[in-house]
Amino acid sequence: MSVEAFLASARAEIDRVDPHRARELQWEGALLVDLRPYHNRLAEGEIEGALPIERVALEWRLDPAGQHRIPEITADRTVIVFCDEGFASSLAARDLRRIGLPHATDMIGGFRAWDQAGLPVMAGGSLAIS
Repeated sequence: MSVEAFLASARAEIDRVDPHRARELQWEGALLVDLRPYHNRLAEGEIEGALPIERVALEWRLDPAGQHRIPEITADRTVIVFCDEGFASSLAARDLRRIGLPHATDMIGGFRAWDQAGLPVMAGGSLAIS
């Protein structure tokens, strides 16, 4: 299977949202999770209220039944993950659904689409939860 087919298969399992819808859902209580590495967040900025969790720790911190989960996570919480452009986040969202977050999704176009949509960005540099 090619990477394109692998990505298409993952996206078929999730209901992706655009940046404006992600912001609306955040206002309604969804948790935005920034998968980008520290150097990207530092250079490009961050979305206010988004929780930085690098990809390597994602499932451990967001498993609703896991002993290492962050306190904000419950099985019914909507989680919207995003990366730079919305590729790695699609795979991550699919994996989160598989571990018990049925409302997990990703943001189409990632952080760059959020920024290009003129949505607010703050100075970056938060350390990720590991």
